Amino acid sequence: MLDWLKNRKSNDADAELEEFRSIMEVPGTFEDGFSLSSLLGTVFVALIMVPGALYMELVAGIGLGGAAQWVTVLLFVEVAKRANAKLSRPQLFILFYMSGMVLGQSVHGTPLFRQFMVRSDAAVSFGITSWIPSWVAPANLDSLPRTFFQRAWLPVIGLILFNGVFGRLENMVVGYGLFRIACDIERLPFPMAPLGAQGIVAVADQVEGSARTKQGDVRWRMFCIGAGVGILSGLVYMVLPTLTGAFFDDPVMVFPIPFADLTPYTQRFLPAVATGLSFEMGNFIFGMVLPFYAMLGSFIGLIVTFIANPILYRNDLLPTWRPGDMTVDTLFSNNIDFYFAFGIGVSMAIAIYGIVNVFRSIHRRKNNIHGNGATQKIVDPKLRGDIPPFWIVVCYIVTASIYIMVCGWLIDWHRGVMIVLFFFAVIYTPLISYVSTKLEGMVGQIIEIPFVTQLAFILSGYQGVAVWFIPIPKANYATQTTFYKQAELLGCRFTSIWKSTIILFPVIFISMLVFSSFIWGLAPIPSSVYPYTTEMWEFFAKNACLVYSSTLGEFSPFQEAIRFGDRSGTFLAIDWRIWIGMGLGGIMLALFDFISAPTMLLFGVVRGLGQTMPHSVLPQFLGALIGRFYFQKRYGREWRKMIPVVGAGFFVGGGLITILAIGLVFLSKAVTTLSY
Repeated sequence: MLDWLKNRKSNDADAELEEFRSIMEVPGTFEDGFSLSSLLGTVFVALIMVPGALYMELVAGIGLGGAAQWVTVLLFVEVAKRANAKLSRPQLFILFYMSGMVLGQSVHGTPLFRQFMVRSDAAVSFGITSWIPSWVAPANLDSLPRTFFQRAWLPVIGLILFNGVFGRLENMVVGYGLFRIACDIERLPFPMAPLGAQGIVAVADQVEGSARTKQGDVRWRMFCIGAGVGILSGLVYMVLPTLTGAFFDDPVMVFPIPFADLTPYTQRFLPAVATGLSFEMGNFIFGMVLPFYAMLGSFIGLIVTFIANPILYRNDLLPTWRPGDMTVDTLFSNNIDFYFAFGIGVSMAIAIYGIVNVFRSIHRRKNNIHGNGATQKIVDPKLRGDIPPFWIVVCYIVTASIYIMVCGWLIDWHRGVMIVLFFFAVIYTPLISYVSTKLEGMVGQIIEIPFVTQLAFILSGYQGVAVWFIPIPKANYATQTTFYKQAELLGCRFTSIWKSTIILFPVIFISMLVFSSFIWGLAPIPSSVYPYTTEMWEFFAKNACLVYSSTLGEFSPFQEAIRFGDRSGTFLAIDWRIWIGMGLGGIMLALFDFISAPTMLLFGVVRGLGQTMPHSVLPQFLGALIGRFYFQKRYGREWRKMIPVVGAGFFVGGGLITILAIGLVFLSKAVTTLSY
């Protein structure tokens, strides 16, 4: 047994990471990927896809995301074929990147969620409505029309615009600086970068004529099969309730949206456990596409909570839960009583593990100079586009200073908060970004230290809720480094990324504002027209207000959710629930490390332990089982190449049929609201 463990530990590479790690050589030449076709594709996405993505998120809690990106890419590939034009890999990458920027706008990043939260039952019950400043949301919302194009919303829109401009600037420039350190200086392999680049390579092969090969025919057939299944699923799950909700008082649903809540039916033998099932087939497909051990870990973590919650409840550790509570109330009660603090402890254990893993990997790389990083091709930064290190530092200092000054003006230059802002800008953001970049470059994972913002603001002594809405200089730029690595693997000059970002941002901002205002004008949010908001937004508001109430200067339920010290509020000791989370998390990490368990299994278990909604975990695990033990046995290694294509086709098909239905809804509403 010990010999087997030694053999496993002697192999530094994770088997499943190796399965996803496709070696790609950096090309010898780099091209500018920004072109007129890329810009036209982005405008197409902004006008057609953005309203559909926002609407789907409100109705079912899902967006178009990658599906709309691939729709855009494939559409322009077909246009280019018929026009006898050529789209290079860099051009396809920029087209994919620009459409992703447009569709990356979540409803929570628009004023839509703010207009609800400031009037929500949670805000009223926690007593924060009178504390909310006008630059968060107008005070007299009930007397205003449902549109963002009015003077009362100008401060809110201005702050969103400020955050978007400076956030993207920092992300581009600082992310590039971290990439230079990790890739050019430290020669880290970035194992997950080739995975994202392979899709662009496959599409580029079609443009170049490789689709006529047997492999290309199989790939296209798999894509069409997935698209057909996606269309059928979308017709039943999204199109039917969307169209009926537009023309009748209540939408007709074959399957409940966003999930079937089984908690009241299972509470007799599973008290304080949220149960249910999502019928959105995308979860099933996700289970097949994502790593098997990640799905297995999520399921294991979920089973642990199924066992632990009844035990905790019977020992009076979940006292807030009451029989009859639905999923949302159950999750919120359990968070206050136990899982909020417990999750902090587990996350802190993971953060410590990640930092230790970084230094261990550095030590291994020093002892093995022939590792993956040492064999990478050295690229002249000037060939792919370069920003001198001096200007990277200057950009960060200037933008961080502007962030601090704007935040200081918004909170009346509160001394404690100003100290926190300097801590984030000078210490936390550079440190966590660098450490996460190291981990991302070595094993494809990032780390976050949990609840740093919340604890820092509580300790600052600030009273009020405005501090929770200011654009603080705190970020983690590690994920941007993988994006730059993908661009390098595809031979795309970085200058084309920067140009497209500068040109694209106004399009993103205007389309987001116009369509979110239009959607809000169709019907109140939440309402029966948007089932997901009715079911879940109050839960999000409760969790947010739970944190906001901690700086009101009075007793807050947040003090019960996370206690540092005794009930009088003195910070004498760390909450025992955090210690439990750190202890169990540390034991779990040590055990997994000792037996060399797959990395994806580790992070999957953590996901399942964190009060994850069981409604999506179960269908995802079912999809993973069928993919692993049926399709993979039948098709072998080819299955791992086939299922991403099927998954892309599924989301493209479902996204297209849903967008068609949403277009009909918009058209009917626009006509019926005309005064003549």
